[in-house]
Amino acid sequence: MKPAELSPTSRYIILVAGFLGWMFSGVQMSLMNLASGSATEEFVRSGLFEGGGSFQLQRLLVAPRFQSPPKPIAVVPATPEQKAQFKQFKPRWYAFYNSGFLLGAAAGGLLFGWIADRTGRVRAMGASVLCYSLFAGAGYFAATPEQLLLCRFLSGMGVGGMWPTGVSLASEAWSDVSRPTLAGLLGPAANVGIVLMSVLCWYQPLDWTSWRWCLLAGSSSIILGVLVFLAVPESVAWLKTKTDTSKSKPAGALTSLLSPPLLPLTLIGIALGTIPLLGGWGVTSWLIPWTEAVRGAEDQSAKALTAIMRASGGAVGSLFGGWIANQLGRRTTYFLISLGSFGLSEFIFLRLDPSMTGFSAAVFAVGCVSTVFFGWLPLYLPELFPTHARATGSGISFNFGRILTAVGVLGTGTITSWFQEDYARAGAIMSLIYAAGMLVILLAPDTTKNRVGSE
Repeated sequence: MKPAELSPTSRYIILVAGFLGWMFSGVQMSLMNLASGSATEEFVRSGLFEGGGSFQLQRLLVAPRFQSPPKPIAVVPATPEQKAQFKQFKPRWYAFYNSGFLLGAAAGGLLFGWIADRTGRVRAMGASVLCYSLFAGAGYFAATPEQLLLCRFLSGMGVGGMWPTGVSLASEAWSDVSRPTLAGLLGPAANVGIVLMSVLCWYQPLDWTSWRWCLLAGSSSIILGVLVFLAVPESVAWLKTKTDTSKSKPAGALTSLLSPPLLPLTLIGIALGTIPLLGGWGVTSWLIPWTEAVRGAEDQSAKALTAIMRASGGAVGSLFGGWIANQLGRRTTYFLISLGSFGLSEFIFLRLDPSMTGFSAAVFAVGCVSTVFFGWLPLYLPELFPTHARATGSGISFNFGRILTAVGVLGTGTITSWFQEDYARAGAIMSLIYAAGMLVILLAPDTTKNRVGSE
């Protein structure tokens, strides 16, 4: 029996669900950017780092915490030894939390993408939302940094699964809408979520005694996960593939991508996907802990304002990314984004600091320019690969990019810790990744004649 076509109402339900799912993913992305320093301070004050600040597997087995720190501890000043540990361990664990999250996202992108192809887009999308919601809430009870890290990895799996399932569902429901337009509608959603969470933390600043509430706020999206299962209609295109037995999918896409002649394209795709991800997670996101390090003692809400400005600029950049790529061309756009991101990042880290008046405006600008990448990637990556390997090639490029970015974020944390919490010097070094983007795009083919779908 042929599946019925979607009604206009059903199509809008899918679009709204996709937007909200990616918006709440943005909330998840922002949580440890805002709470990592406060969490690390609590763990230091609790004596958990007395044996050193490295990962210790046995601390995963500690009983979860079901209460806040005792009130009297809040008024006890930190000892000089604890202050030294704050300075050493905050950048290290900021890197651990975000690297774990990215590795989870890479695993989740593969797992939930596989589930979406076999059980349906809606089931996989609903499961993704429930995954990141439940494990965000579980982080509230973490008694050790290792337990919190595990929760961030599992939340990352849900976020990694949300993008391929949500975008597949929306693109199949709105196949008559151009891909740049659809990317412009969904792309800013994550930054909207980041702004919303950052505004909450601006009004209710986080410190080491009260940071856990933001994880509960991040779990509120569990309601959306349930509604996805109950109210969102399945993709007709996917249903047709389950009923049409006359067509078979070509096999061997993964093998062909990892072998000549497609292997060079795969390597280029991975590089092009890694650069904006590493720029976002390994460069511009570090503006937030830098702000906390410089202004945290006098203004706990300052880091939230930096997050707001970065994500607000990102919402604008991702909104117009696809349109800019169409107007200027794929390769020219990538080169200019890399150039602009490199110049702005170096200017901020070498010439400004979070105490200066123009810092927030510069953060908005770098957020705007650097996220144009994420309107560009959904257009170029599918065009880079032949039809039989298009979806797999795009997925490999993005998910391997997440893995390499996780390693790069650990590198940023190591450099920052090595320079005694000198975020400016570490940021200036890591900003060179954008300069690499200007070189890599010169090796990439022009895909103007390979445009996929409606432009």
